[in-house]
Amino acid sequence: MRTRTATCVVNAGAEELFGYLSRIENLPDWATEFARELHWDDAGPWVVNGLGEFRVRYDIDAEHGLIDIYAGPAGGDMALFPSRVVALSDGPSAYTFTMFETPGGSAELFDAQYDSLVRELGNVGRRFLRPG
Repeated sequence: MRTRTATCVVNAGAEELFGYLSRIENLPDWATEFARELHWDDAGPWVVNGLGEFRVRYDIDAEHGLIDIYAGPAGGDMALFPSRVVALSDGPSAYTFTMFETPGGSAELFDAQYDSLVRELGNVGRRFLRPG
């Protein structure tokens, strides 16, 4: 099973970055390809993207900066996308996001999803741009 990890460093403190990323309501703001739309039903949130509609769930641990994102089809297994916000010295922070290739999935789709993730982490970086 292949894995890919991407990281962005932003000019914001870990608490601010975690506060933004840990709110599922902000997912369409930065994950513009994965979460083109976000809506809720009685069972929780859904994202809509070019591949369809997927249930999404966050497991959050603020003390350790962990944001585990789960996504999958209705009634199906949910894939884990572990991510973490960490404080760096002198004020900036980093967001690291890991993907696991789906067993039986195509390498081309996995590579395209990674490329999408890199673009989306660019959205996070732009969100926290500050002069100086």
